[in-house]
Amino acid sequence: MGAYVNPIYPYKSPTDLMATAPLRKPLIVIGAGPVGLAAAIDARLQGLNVLLFDDDKTVSVGSRAVCYAKRSLEILDRLGIADAACQLGVSWNIGRTFLEEDEVYQFNLVPDAGHKRPGMINLQQYHVEEMLIARALELGADLRWQHKVSAVTRHDAHVSLTVETPDGSFDIEADWLVVADGARSPIRRHLGLDIEGRVFQDRFLIADVIMKADYPAERWFWFDPPFHPNQSVLLHKQSNNVWRIDFQLGWDADPEEEKKPEKVIPRLQAMLGDDRPFELEWVSIYTFQCRRMTDFRHGRVLFAGDAAHQVSPFGARGANSGFQDVDDLMWKLALVMKGQASDKLLDTYAMDRQFAADENIMNSTRSTDFITPKSRTSKTFRNQVLALAKHHPFARKLVNSGRLSVPSFLTSSLLNTPDADAFEGNMVPGAPMDDAPVQVAGQDAWLLDQVGHGFAALLFVDAAPSADVMAQLQALQAGALPVTPLIVAPRALDVPGCPVIVDAKGLMAKRYDGHAGTTYLLRPDQHVAARWRAFDARPIAQAVARATCQA
Repeated sequence: MGAYVNPIYPYKSPTDLMATAPLRKPLIVIGAGPVGLAAAIDARLQGLNVLLFDDDKTVSVGSRAVCYAKRSLEILDRLGIADAACQLGVSWNIGRTFLEEDEVYQFNLVPDAGHKRPGMINLQQYHVEEMLIARALELGADLRWQHKVSAVTRHDAHVSLTVETPDGSFDIEADWLVVADGARSPIRRHLGLDIEGRVFQDRFLIADVIMKADYPAERWFWFDPPFHPNQSVLLHKQSNNVWRIDFQLGWDADPEEEKKPEKVIPRLQAMLGDDRPFELEWVSIYTFQCRRMTDFRHGRVLFAGDAAHQVSPFGARGANSGFQDVDDLMWKLALVMKGQASDKLLDTYAMDRQFAADENIMNSTRSTDFITPKSRTSKTFRNQVLALAKHHPFARKLVNSGRLSVPSFLTSSLLNTPDADAFEGNMVPGAPMDDAPVQVAGQDAWLLDQVGHGFAALLFVDAAPSADVMAQLQALQAGALPVTPLIVAPRALDVPGCPVIVDAKGLMAKRYDGHAGTTYLLRPDQHVAARWRAFDARPIAQAVARATCQA
């Protein structure tokens, strides 16, 4: 066993970026964490040139963001690294919560079958960053290490940046700037932009431990365990025999003292047993907060990920919500940059992801208040719930050891076309799409792999569409903003010039309440934009206009 060694990425002299009159680039991203790298990859997939600056030359140290939720994996599928992430990561669906040594609550993230990806994988952030870097370079993104952006000035038609490097500083301009430089965001502070919320007065110790153990690949959370009385402990299995263990310490703990091996090792021995060999890979102390910027858009500067919003680690909402920020932002930014939509579309990025951030902050705050109660009343409530949960099923629903990340249903988005027809199920306008097993060209496939990057129309049929319907579908595909037609049928059909998705198991029809004629308009980020019970190209075109702020 051995600790992970961070790769060092090569520095490239910025001589090609230095000019007497600053160069103007169409898109610059600041920050080579998971969110910034995802933005750069998505930009390239959208056909945009992108320049990314990071002040470091390695991936992150320690596990950090370790839990990647099903929706994030579906986004990473579209970006092209989910297979590698799932192959290396530890997949899991089951979480267990204990009071002392007794299990009081259990959940399953994916209770029904028929999804390509699991509810979660555990994978150290440095592995994810390595995969994202390789993919970004493969797609032609220009990544510049040891390039620190020290100043940003906003203008009506561009953004000016000053960049410091080992070879000196230079000025450069961008039509658009995406800021993903983390929770402390030097750019946010440099611009004097506000971030408001709540800081929690508690401290937790993270220990990444290399060991061989036969614990199952599940999330285990203890309240008041015998090996760490009166506090809580969280255990996750990661790749390469690395286990993530979080110990609650309390606000009065001395961070520097608690990180010392002579303090950490006895805690681990009490939990694991004195005879189990292990090696410390990384130790850190963290506090946490739930807060966000008032507005994620400031003219041509767009904030994403932890730079825009922060939550406690309970629930794995940090990196997961950051990936969803990028998923929402980049298709909108691409349309604006290509002149296919006005920049009003970017206001909906801010509105929709601010709504999602508020939802994440609410759930994260509730979890944190349950785990670390700060009043006598809330602690009494928490302890009574846990005591009752041992014996009474109704109380187990009240146990909150971190409600885990789920994607936001953007049902109030201005881009949605409201239902005019009756539907059942969860696939309402604004919902992230449910996956389903399908067949395409005689091969087993997954629904979500058939959509993304552009608008698409799903049409459920029992037989091959009429010539009139085909003509309307072809007209949609040939429009100024193309809409890719996808026929959904219970069996294989011959429909020249149009992909056919075979719903052999009927799960698509079930999840989308699909009958012959049912039509869905899907956004490029795999959210539902509109749906109808009968196909007609005219309302689809109107819904596309609405979904791009042109109606």
